[in-house]
Amino acid sequence: MKALQDAGAKTVLLSAEEGTVVALQGDWDRGQEFPVDAPIAGAKAEDFDGLVIPGGTLNADSLRVDADAVALTKAFAAAGKPIASICHGPWVLIEAGLVDGLEMTSYTALETDLKNAGAKWKDAEVVTDRGITTSRNPDDLEAFNARLLEQFGA
Repeated sequence: MKALQDAGAKTVLLSAEEGTVVALQGDWDRGQEFPVDAPIAGAKAEDFDGLVIPGGTLNADSLRVDADAVALTKAFAAAGKPIASICHGPWVLIEAGLVDGLEMTSYTALETDLKNAGAKWKDAEVVTDRGITTSRNPDDLEAFNARLLEQFGA
């Protein structure tokens, strides 16, 4: 989000919950708190230029079972708008039925999940295929952000 904002993009933080969300360092340690701009429910792909699906085991697990988050992800793909996802975020892409035949990467623990869903998984900093950008983990954030800015035209 910060990379997009630093490039002059207007970002909107969507969440299933109103109020604020707390970023996690790893999967358990509380990080920075961010105000939620709008609920996922009712969000429309046509109102945005791109979608970033966050990483983290807990975040991605919550999003992949959220019908609104999955529907929004499908809508972005149907509209041909860029989608970016890092770490465990590709779980949402699996749930949305978007990975079959897609070349992508993720946190290594998702390799089997993605292959079972039909993806062509590779161990790389960042992979973009058919408008969907994926990356492995926070160590790859510099490459992920650079590609994200290219894809989103920021």
